[in-house]
Amino acid sequence: MKLVILDRDGVINEDRDDFVKNTMEWVPLPKSCDAIANLTQAGWHVVVATNQSGIGRGLFDMHALNAMHEKMHRLVGQAGGRIDAVVFCPHTADDQCSCRKPQPGMVEDIMARFNVRGEGLPMVGDSLRDLQAIAAVGGRPLLVKTGKGLRTLEKGGLPEGTQVFDNLFAAADYLINLEN
Repeated sequence: MKLVILDRDGVINEDRDDFVKNTMEWVPLPKSCDAIANLTQAGWHVVVATNQSGIGRGLFDMHALNAMHEKMHRLVGQAGGRIDAVVFCPHTADDQCSCRKPQPGMVEDIMARFNVRGEGLPMVGDSLRDLQAIAAVGGRPLLVKTGKGLRTLEKGGLPEGTQVFDNLFAAADYLINLEN
């Protein structure tokens, strides 16, 4: 099975320093929905893994998160794509849970649900913690320069083998062309 994990904020939609808290603030990045559609049409399964500490901080509730994800699913569907699952961590860093990236809990959950191995499993993210979460299971870290990606790149310390792309569209194109 061809499966790719995507971070949400900064990869699929615009990120905000004050958190994306509602559907009005959830704005897709240019060509991100097309990128997911291209992956879907090339036979990839797409799963989103996202830290959503805004819930734990009381900035928004599950109703707001579900509404944002409904919007994301709708826009991706209109582009001809599909997101197979969305996995999220509602905890803050203070909770010290095993699911909040950079911990690999969400990635391990996805691996179990979809019966895939971590070795070579690609994950597209814009922050070091995204890359660390996939590297922890032997996966393939892909950094995009959108969202916090440029800052992440400038800070350095990326996991070995991290590949860098301008945006999700370029990363998706790379993954699709790997198969050809």
